[in-house]
Amino acid sequence: MPKLKTHRGAEKRFRKTATGKFKRNRAYKSHLMTGKPSKRTHRLRTGVIVDKTNENAVKRMLPYA
Repeated sequence: MPKLKTHRGAEKRFRKTATGKFKRNRAYKSHLMTGKPSKRTHRLRTGVIVDKTNENAVKRMLPYA
């Protein structure tokens, strides 16, 4: 069986945790930050675990993660 290619965009966006789950960054923090409350921007800084409905898709994109 040939080697599988890693999805390069997915590799930059997802990290595997020690428990085998995938961590991602939150969206909506690249621009127009002055209009967003500080409470919201503080929450956007934290990472979050990928939802279980998308986990298989991420696993397919990152075969060696």
